[in-house]
Amino acid sequence: MVGRHSRTRLFSSPAGIAATAAVGVALAVGGTVGAVSLTSGEAAPQPTVADVPASAPTTAVTPPASPSPSASVPPSPSPSPTVTASPKATRSQAASRSRPRTAAPKPAPTTKKPTPTRNVVDSGSCGASFYDEGQLTANGESFDPSAMTAAHKTLPFDTMVRVTNPANGKSVTVRINDRGPFIDGRCLDLSRAAFAAIASVDVGALTVKYEVLG
Repeated sequence: MVGRHSRTRLFSSPAGIAATAAVGVALAVGGTVGAVSLTSGEAAPQPTVADVPASAPTTAVTPPASPSPSASVPPSPSPSPTVTASPKATRSQAASRSRPRTAAPKPAPTTKKPTPTRNVVDSGSCGASFYDEGQLTANGESFDPSAMTAAHKTLPFDTMVRVTNPANGKSVTVRINDRGPFIDGRCLDLSRAAFAAIASVDVGALTVKYEVLG
């Protein structure tokens, strides 16, 4: 059997070139020209992009950004603080605006207790002097010239005697804690402070009225 060889025939005549141009389709896509050559007995191949002008604009396609893991997970809401209502003030008593008001009682004035009066058990007149030397008194006390004390010959210790200067009406009450005076005509020897309460110490001695208080 004689083998048959198929050979591609090229049309080199003008008519073949015209037929080839009629069959070939020149596609211009965005300034791109494709040339397609057809061979006898074969289907026309798909056009290929031959050239892309440098002036053709190119569009860069940016791939979509992948979402970050934190963006896909919604943040967990923080718990809001609990608000505790403050206790309401309660009235223990009803309002007294509609009630008649009563005046507050005034404090009663404090009355001083009257000083108990001492009875006069004896009285008389005699000479009185004073002394101011520091020494022990007859009842064992230390003599104090600024205290209201006096010396008497016979009255019991701690007896209270009121001494009055008849010349000016001044009087002082003294306590007997010593013995004396040992001068004729005198029955009382007052402390310096007691004598100065009824007369000037420059006088030295004077006649006084005395009252023994019981």
